[in-house]
Amino acid sequence: MEYKRFGNKIVVRLDKGEEILESVKLLAVKENIKLANISALGAVCDFTVGVFKTKEKKYYSNSFFGDFEIVSLVGTITTMNNEVYLHLHFSAGNDKGQVFGGHLNKAIISATCEMVVDIIDGQIDRTFDKNVGLNLFEFN
Repeated sequence: MEYKRFGNKIVVRLDKGEEILESVKLLAVKENIKLANISALGAVCDFTVGVFKTKEKKYYSNSFFGDFEIVSLVGTITTMNNEVYLHLHFSAGNDKGQVFGGHLNKAIISATCEMVVDIIDGQIDRTFDKNVGLNLFEFN
């Protein structure tokens, strides 16, 4: 991973073999990011995404392998219990134009990933909501 900071924006390049979530978490720790918005595109060869079934309050995951273009990668960096908390959604298309996506669990870069991290001055923590079954924004 290489990146350059421009005020409250960071432009990031992830390289072949790097994992997106690990890289973003490393960046957030290194740059002391407590709140940010993320967008990216690129190419992956291995990714896992999940879908949360609200009635069951449970995630179900699907894994994909092959050549895929990142159609969209969006999400937030926040905190939970004073730790970095990432919430990213991801979609990627194959050579037939089929797109698969959901909550990002893992994604390995096959060529490159170009990302912009837009840092927001402030901090938003998360708290587990037992009624929903998810870690939600906590506004104090």
